[in-house]
Amino acid sequence: MNDPRPKLLIVDDTRANLVAMRHLLGDCGAELVEASSGNEALALCLEHAFALILLDVNMPDMDGFEVATLLGEAEQLRDTPIIFVTAAYADDLNRLKGYRSGAVDYIAKPVNDSILRSKVRVFLELYNARMQLQQALGELSERNRQLHEEIAERLRAEAVVRHQATHDMLTGLPNRALFHERLHEAIRQYPAHGRGFALAMLDIDGFKAVNDTHGHPVGDALLQAIAARLRGHVRAGDTVARLGGDEFALILEDAAQLQLLLERCQQLCDTLALPYPLPGPSGEVLARVSASIGIAVWRPGMLSDEALIQAADRALYEAKRAGRNRCLLDVADAA
Repeated sequence: MNDPRPKLLIVDDTRANLVAMRHLLGDCGAELVEASSGNEALALCLEHAFALILLDVNMPDMDGFEVATLLGEAEQLRDTPIIFVTAAYADDLNRLKGYRSGAVDYIAKPVNDSILRSKVRVFLELYNARMQLQQALGELSERNRQLHEEIAERLRAEAVVRHQATHDMLTGLPNRALFHERLHEAIRQYPAHGRGFALAMLDIDGFKAVNDTHGHPVGDALLQAIAARLRGHVRAGDTVARLGGDEFALILEDAAQLQLLLERCQQLCDTLALPYPLPGPSGEVLARVSASIGIAVWRPGMLSDEALIQAADRALYEAKRAGRNRCLLDVADAA
């Protein structure tokens, strides 16, 4: 089991000094680690994180100044506090050299027991406070991460709910509620873009026969295929919505030129009349349907969006009465 106490490294080439330090600091609250040379101290520093290093200055192979300098050059070690233990404490030049090497304090030999314990206690308290702060910051960072994840998940859930509230579950197209919202927005923006817009109401001819003959799963697959063709036909600024059953509506931008508008809708009729290979209970089903489309162009004199819908519905009725599989423009626009 790992020792939870902070680690204190004592470096001295004299065995008796190590024993004395161990005796004096045995109850300081730190795990004591000993090194008898500079090289051994450097190796230990690479293996352990020390709260404090008590470093003898005068050692034969590598003195304390060299050890401190090398520790200061290692990014992960340069913040470890070093207290030099030396008989040359009174020498200002040596003391200045020690500070330049990275020492934070000096203790003179022979060591005063009270001074040693007091200074070690201060640095251990600082270390413990720093560790507690780092732990608190880590916990705060983790909590912030969790909050960000919770917020992101909540936003995703809200987006899903909003999408479900405004889109048809089967086809993914805007539903009746979003269609009316988009229609109101198109009317509101009409004076700004000046290119006009049109409403196309669309019914699928022959859908009921497919549904009755092959069952609802095939009928649902047919509606999804029709929705895909509608999405592929409209422009980026247009809206295609499913109002319910086999009824669809399109809000078409840039409808100032009626002939071009009729050509677009006729192309849509032709596209929707192409066969639909669909998965059936006993293999592939080739469904054939068509579309009747009624078109009305928004005019500033119209009283409301409902007037525009009624005009498109009238044109749709005429398209069905004229034989289906065709698009017709409201008589008020055709005149």
